[in-house]
Amino acid sequence: MDLDFSEEQEMLREMARGVLAEYAPLDVVRSMEDDPTGYPAELWKQLAELGVLGLLVPDAHGGSGQGLLEAAIVYEEFGRALAPTPHLASAVLAAGVLEAAGSEEQRRAWLPKIASGQAILVPAWLEPDRGFGPEGVTLRAEKQGDGHRLSGTKRHVPFASAADRLVVLARSGEGGTGVDLFLVDPKAAGVTLTQQHSIASDTQYRVDLDGVEVAADDRIGAPGSGWATWDASMLRGAILVAAQAIGGAERALELTVQYAKDREQFGKPLGAFQAISHYLADAATAVDGGRTLVYEAAWSAAQGRDVARLAPMAKLFACQTYRDLTAMAQQVWGGVGFTIEYDIQLYFRRAKQLQLSWWDTRHCEERIASAILD
Repeated sequence: MDLDFSEEQEMLREMARGVLAEYAPLDVVRSMEDDPTGYPAELWKQLAELGVLGLLVPDAHGGSGQGLLEAAIVYEEFGRALAPTPHLASAVLAAGVLEAAGSEEQRRAWLPKIASGQAILVPAWLEPDRGFGPEGVTLRAEKQGDGHRLSGTKRHVPFASAADRLVVLARSGEGGTGVDLFLVDPKAAGVTLTQQHSIASDTQYRVDLDGVEVAADDRIGAPGSGWATWDASMLRGAILVAAQAIGGAERALELTVQYAKDREQFGKPLGAFQAISHYLADAATAVDGGRTLVYEAAWSAAQGRDVARLAPMAKLFACQTYRDLTAMAQQVWGGVGFTIEYDIQLYFRRAKQLQLSWWDTRHCEERIASAILD
């Protein structure tokens, strides 16, 4: 078992860390909180020029066709920097859906633009008071001639105001095989965007669709195949969310360890007290364990292995570690840890948001239990 990265992979890490340090320092992260667009244009441009946006897009469509392990390396750096970017929504999830099930015309039209940063596509998936499974998709797709009319509400749609297209999950039949995917212009008649505000101050929107007309060639994949396509794309996305969580947890731990060395109480550093040092030791152990699990999941996906069990495990463990570590960090930092002038609260808020987003704890546990018991 070789856990070392290649020279090229280490160079990718260094490149990503350097770009993020220059174009997404924490003052930029702070300026993007609750911003209607939600990401700095200059960072997006640099990620496009360096090929990061096309990392998972096939060579034939303008990307670099790298594997999920390389993507996990980049996402660790995204997590460390708290990078505000629609990369996951557009270059991973939407691109993955198009690659897996899109027509040749759809792939030619959108994948090169996603890889070059010219277009942003984001999924519109979750609905009010609904779950993460196929039963949670209730937005209706009513047949109209060769096309459909979409009516319903989506919530927590990331970067919707900056999107060129929404990838909308809509119900056209019953059960898991009654869900379709549609490309929808967010500026089309009947589409209303309302910005939502979250604990992480990231950019999310409520999207209301009122009889929005979509043509036959706007459907992605065969009728009834939408959920299977989306779920397969989410397996990759969950692994990268886990990598992002581990990167954030590692950086939050570094900040807290340094504070425990610098802050003195009763004539000695905080880290000299056994209770504090044990908290930090437990956190370091959890981060290392989570990173290994993330790498195993990413490597397995890159090798074409089944990750139906590993992906939710990685997401569950990494996000729980991130949340628990930052909660502990707040205790070590004391009252100042909650004030906006200090950086540790940025990680604390985003840790909880990441734990709740995409797949939450309960859904991950249900998926793991299903993989074990079924």
